[in-house]
Amino acid sequence: EELLLPSEEPQPEKRQTEAPASNAPPAKAVLVELRVSSVTPSSVQLQWSVPKGSFDSFMLQYRDAQGQPQALPIDGGFRSVTVPGLSPSHRYRFHLYGLQGGKRIDRVSIDVITATAKPEEVPLPSKEPQPEDRQSEGAASEAPPGRVVLGELSVSNVTTHSVQLQWSVPEGAFDSFTLQYRDAQGQPQALPIDGGSRSVTVPGLSPSHRYLFHLWGLRGGKRIDRVSIDIITEEPEELPVPSEEPQPEKPQTEPLASEAPLARAVLGELRVSSVTPDSVQLQWSVPRGSFDSFTLQYRDAHGQPQALPIDGGSRSVMVP
Repeated sequence: EELLLPSEEPQPEKRQTEAPASNAPPAKAVLVELRVSSVTPSSVQLQWSVPKGSFDSFMLQYRDAQGQPQALPIDGGFRSVTVPGLSPSHRYRFHLYGLQGGKRIDRVSIDVITATAKPEEVPLPSKEPQPEDRQSEGAASEAPPGRVVLGELSVSNVTTHSVQLQWSVPEGAFDSFTLQYRDAQGQPQALPIDGGSRSVTVPGLSPSHRYLFHLWGLRGGKRIDRVSIDIITEEPEELPVPSEEPQPEKPQTEPLASEAPLARAVLGELRVSSVTPDSVQLQWSVPRGSFDSFTLQYRDAHGQPQALPIDGGSRSVMVP
């Protein structure tokens, strides 16, 4: 009940669009124009403005390619967001809600069609070696005083359907990053990442598949440095026999043992893998069985409930 799609709750929009002038208090916040600033085959970058007042937070809602509702909570100070993990050539309808005092005050919407996945649209780093060559071979002599350097790209978690990567920036700062790889069908994918991030979770991967990830650091619209890594996702999990791991089942045995002990899925420990001033990265395990999906629920700094849907193959999530 905490997470309703915009179609299920049209009232806030109607109040806003039909009679904003007559009943609006002086401090009422107003959302204006949700627009697209960037589109790739697998992501969309959206921007908006707040010409009047301010919002405590925003909530971006849409349905994924499988028709499942997704909700992305956004800090009230933001005016743009990148939505990753989309499907090529697919139409999405995005709804951005502005929240104030725990209530949805205003909404703006937009229809976006992601770009077509074509190899020539997303050149992989192997076709463009010059930026890396300059950085790695002659960086010391050519680099200006403000040069930036990418540190090692490493793996912090691997599952059958996702990979969590981490990196460092030992010198300088980048405006943004781009993670590039080819999916299991050989199609190039590009995931834009904020310049302040130092980790990313890549969902939607295939089990037992080898992926070559390239992380580019961008500044001033140019690719400055690159780091790469080879990763093989985990094999598909087989359901273990219940007698192999009885311990986690015991606290819940009374109500559930008679229902479906063989197919019952069990969640392992939830732990923190990374913390920044404005985000937390969580990890968990599924020692037995499998889940269709997960939902992470929490209350934000204003006490408002937030719900973040997560793919069933994921074992980690970054909460922004």
